[in-house]
Amino acid sequence: MAQKKKRGKIIIDRERCKGCYLCIEVCPFQRIEVDDTLNRKGYHPARFIEGVSEDGKSCTACTQCALVCPEVAIEVYRAK
Repeated sequence: MAQKKKRGKIIIDRERCKGCYLCIEVCPFQRIEVDDTLNRKGYHPARFIEGVSEDGKSCTACTQCALVCPEVAIEVYRAK
């Protein structure tokens, strides 16, 4: 039987994010990008890209983004 791929989801607190984009750099599946809109502090926060990319990549809840975030603005969840 084939093993199911783990699916993950992250929630980024856009008001806490200061736009350092370390999370974008460490994401092995490129599922985080810069948001077009500003938060109340005037930063362009990071934004999670939901779903599966054209090349089949999706978040696996590896937690690398949350571990590197200096503002503790990212929560990681694993889908059941």
